[in-house]
Amino acid sequence: MSTRSRSVQGSVGGGGSTAGGSAVPLAVLLRREVVSERTAAERPELQHGLFSQAKKGEDFVFLKPDCERLPGFPPSSFSAFGLFDGHNGNGAAIYTKENLLNNILGAVPADLNREDWLAALPRAMVAAFVKTDKDFQTVARSSGTTVTFVIIDGLVVTVASVGDSRCVLEAEGSIYQLSSDHRFDASKEEVDRVTEAGGDVGRLNVVGGAEIGPLRCWPGGLCLSRTIGDQDVGEFIVPVPLVKQVKLSTAGGRLIISSDGVWDALTAEQALNCSRGLPPEAAAEQIVKVHPSSLSNPDSFMMLFFTHSNIFQDAVHSKGLRDDTTCIVVDLVPEKGNPAMSAPKKQPGMGVFKNMFRKKTSSDSSSHADREYMDPDVVEEIFEDECALLSRRLDSEYPVRNMFKLFICAICQVELKPNQGISVHEDSSQPGNLRRWDGPFLCQSCQEKKEAMEGKRRSQGIVCRAVYILLPPSQNKCR
Repeated sequence: MSTRSRSVQGSVGGGGSTAGGSAVPLAVLLRREVVSERTAAERPELQHGLFSQAKKGEDFVFLKPDCERLPGFPPSSFSAFGLFDGHNGNGAAIYTKENLLNNILGAVPADLNREDWLAALPRAMVAAFVKTDKDFQTVARSSGTTVTFVIIDGLVVTVASVGDSRCVLEAEGSIYQLSSDHRFDASKEEVDRVTEAGGDVGRLNVVGGAEIGPLRCWPGGLCLSRTIGDQDVGEFIVPVPLVKQVKLSTAGGRLIISSDGVWDALTAEQALNCSRGLPPEAAAEQIVKVHPSSLSNPDSFMMLFFTHSNIFQDAVHSKGLRDDTTCIVVDLVPEKGNPAMSAPKKQPGMGVFKNMFRKKTSSDSSSHADREYMDPDVVEEIFEDECALLSRRLDSEYPVRNMFKLFICAICQVELKPNQGISVHEDSSQPGNLRRWDGPFLCQSCQEKKEAMEGKRRSQGIVCRAVYILLPPSQNKCR
């Protein structure tokens, strides 16, 4: 499946009404015209391709290259791509696919301009992930899913992720990791967080007391510390995502969004090398099917690919894995660029993950509005946060923090009466200026969810812990 979409520069004309039929003030129309002209130059052509090999039927994708925040107003367009790798059933993956984007949009005021919309996205994604997880509890409790969700607005890419699917970016000849593996083996901080909240983390014990395999959370045997779903394991397996937001230069770049079945077989550099020069659909297929032993020398690999392509076998088979394997490739191509991403010039640092970005600082001489439309010379980091505490993530500093209504729950967006809201700082012990009567506020059920995630309230999954451990090993949720 390969799709190409172009942004369309719209002009706001004579009707002067929104989708709801209400009149739009002339000042708003004029501002939209200006925004249309200023953003047209930084909207690259977008192409994407998908390839998947199903073993369990638990991988699902969301591909929506043509979205509009303001219906009928093309300059408000953006694209959304999601990968949901389910486990212990596909319920959580399907539910998240069907509801996550609506929950993100529901957490952002509808009348924001583009600059404020982009600034609001990080907090909206956190709220939407938690709302989706909370709502899913009313549907089912035993399944779970990783989530890697990408929103592209012009040259700005915002990624939110939980679990061990990954999103990598190649731009300007360098590779950038836009997600994080939420596996216990990868983070002592996550192990400490879960154990302090009441979970048990350890390896599988076999006869004789030997410990084998990756670190897992018990009961259930889940090796992931963050997912959507999995309430039967314990609500300290949280849905709070890592969020990264970056801006590309006008040279564009290539995004690879893949489930762990790909990354268990290939490194990011191998995946990019084997797919370079191919259009997105062919690139996605090649990444899933390529034999990893052929990738030690990218140049010799390309020679072999074009002359002996039949020697390449499924990387999943070669590694003995039995998981679903899915790959989405998205190219951000300059409007006059080649439809297939050409091989970038090798630069110092090619193939090295870039964890440092050029950041915006308050000392920049230009105004915030002007800086939004500057073309960065390198990939520019706008936002990054992985903290699991909602009191921090929902109170992030950004220009529109005070535009969110006080008497709306910051997670589920229900209206609150003045005496109903509970501050996210209600039980905060952090030093500084945080006060429990400061917003944002939560409703009672979302406050209970927050407390359960932090180990301050027993979740239903923990109540059933002793019963779950008694289940046969074949029924344990080992992923």
